[in-house]
Amino acid sequence: MPTPLPALAFGGDYNPEQWPRAAHVEDRALMREAGVDLVTLGVFSWAWLQPGPDEWDFAWLDEQMDELHAAGVRVDLATATASPPPWLARQHPEMLPVTQDGTTLWPGGRQAFCPSSPVYREHALALCTALAERYRDHPALALWHVSNELGCHNARCYCDVSAVAFRTWLRRRYDDDVARLNDAWGTAFWSQRYDDFEQVLPPRSAPTHANPTQQLDFLRFSSDQLLDNFVAERDVLHRVSPGVPVTTNFMVMRQTMEMDYLRWGRELDVVSNDHYLISAEPTGHRELAFSADLTRGTAGGKPWLLMEHSTSAVNWQPRNRAKVDGEMIRNSITHVARGADAVLFFQWRASRAGAEKFHSGLLPHAGTDTRQWREVVELSRTLDAIEEVAGSTARNRAAILFDYEAWWGCELDSHPSVDVRYRDRAEDLHRALSAHGVGVDVVHPGTDLAGYDLVVVPTLYLVQDATVAALTAAAEAGATVVITYFSGIVDEHDHIRLGGYPGAFRDLLGVRTTEFLPLMEGEQVRVEGLGDGAVGADVWAEDLELAGAEVVASHVDGPAVGKPAVTRRDVGSGAAWYVATRLDEAGTDRLVAQVVEEAGLERLPGASASVEVTRRVGEDASWLFVVNHDTGPASVPVHGVELVRGHEVAGDLVVPAGGVAVVREAPAPGRSA
Repeated sequence: MPTPLPALAFGGDYNPEQWPRAAHVEDRALMREAGVDLVTLGVFSWAWLQPGPDEWDFAWLDEQMDELHAAGVRVDLATATASPPPWLARQHPEMLPVTQDGTTLWPGGRQAFCPSSPVYREHALALCTALAERYRDHPALALWHVSNELGCHNARCYCDVSAVAFRTWLRRRYDDDVARLNDAWGTAFWSQRYDDFEQVLPPRSAPTHANPTQQLDFLRFSSDQLLDNFVAERDVLHRVSPGVPVTTNFMVMRQTMEMDYLRWGRELDVVSNDHYLISAEPTGHRELAFSADLTRGTAGGKPWLLMEHSTSAVNWQPRNRAKVDGEMIRNSITHVARGADAVLFFQWRASRAGAEKFHSGLLPHAGTDTRQWREVVELSRTLDAIEEVAGSTARNRAAILFDYEAWWGCELDSHPSVDVRYRDRAEDLHRALSAHGVGVDVVHPGTDLAGYDLVVVPTLYLVQDATVAALTAAAEAGATVVITYFSGIVDEHDHIRLGGYPGAFRDLLGVRTTEFLPLMEGEQVRVEGLGDGAVGADVWAEDLELAGAEVVASHVDGPAVGKPAVTRRDVGSGAAWYVATRLDEAGTDRLVAQVVEEAGLERLPGASASVEVTRRVGEDASWLFVVNHDTGPASVPVHGVELVRGHEVAGDLVVPAGGVAVVREAPAPGRSA
């Protein structure tokens, strides 16, 4: 068995093949100065490891593994299967991915392969096997890293190879019964009836909107194909290199919806994630916090690894903003606060050539006499100071349900409004709960809800009957359940749940909607009843009737004037709330304040819209994390030891503007660690 990973490991992708040997000597010295103790090696090195069909070259990698070990740096060794070499595509052009409109994607970038290609699979597993046999006993080896950001650029392939694989997947899903497929896909509409599975194609470009269930099943299939590639490599590594944990880097962030990571998480020995801020958003740290909690959800509540983020600017957004003073440290500590036990970056050295040469690195183009380098060293020291938190978890009593299949279904075409987006309500409700000092788990709808006093269900368009039953049972047992608009509308086949909206949740909520009343672009309405004065709303309204619920707030104007906008119904010893419009931030904050109070949730001290306060809990201690995004100091009432600066706190902890703090809490009366 390998020795454990360093506590709160620090480092990033290391690509020595991009640099002359003289740079490697400098790398070791600067890694020591920066406190780097874990690097990801060989991610894009297939062409270097296998220069030709029958040629192998491991000498350079042997040298790197040995030298990193001598320098005290552990290695997350990649299988290098993320980008096939040009010679393989030249020999087998049938393995190249094809877009929806039939365009072949050629080598010259990265990930130029069809996820369903047996040719790709055969060569990838051969490389994976060769690496595992050679390095399984190397003392530097800490982790195996399968591929890289699976599906980042080739998640959906529409080629003939994919068509065959899609039909095979459909045969399994529908028990080789084409009549079941026809029923699930509703093919009586538009004369789409199939007589044989061989007639079925991926949802390629068509004269008009493709069958929605065909699209949904293709998204499921595409996620499964990429997961199969991971599992195939993982199984080789488990067989040849037993005892070494296997991971791959997810991309849990708003930009990525193609992979069902909540399903993938159970297949990894340890979950890893890459996360990048959206430069155009001044409050991108809120999306970061949500994504970090969702990553913990993919890990089943266990600690996870931040495999990549950026020290400063990236290269791939339209306008790539550099991070301001302290922002990189705040980003990193936020990930740790929400469950990360490693803080890694892309990449060690900022590249001097190639498509990502303007992507920041731990070692910038300008060298070590830079603010960026000084912050890298400061972050490393901060992580050393708080490394005792490694292995601890969260114990939250509030949950947000999140489902990638519901995301896919919600954002298909031909819907009532293009302005209804899946993550929109989830992120805003998460923001409001965090501002109220409430820790939140972001979990799959199939999660056991027994431990939660508040369960929030945003835009769960597609829902299983079992989820409806679980939410009903949670409310009956005393939980407060909050469900937003465009939830419960369809079943797993994207068929409308008849009888009125919100479909599956009508009985639980005690309401019935006969017609959606989506608002036009830019249209604003007012809602009263959530406190003093009206709040704003947009995007959505409904012709909502009561069927056992009571009105909490109503529309003052707009197409639903006089109609309920927020309702509540007693259910057993709990309650079920329905939010039938998109409330603005003020309205969401007022709503959340009411349901938090009703659920009796603990509120962490000092939290606000600009100050994140979260808690990790171990067997014998708990730690309060404070991340101050404000331009002024923040005061947090807490008792314990502040680890970053190493001093006792007995009362108010003052965290400077843009600063962070981590307090090992003194046991409080009535609260165990």
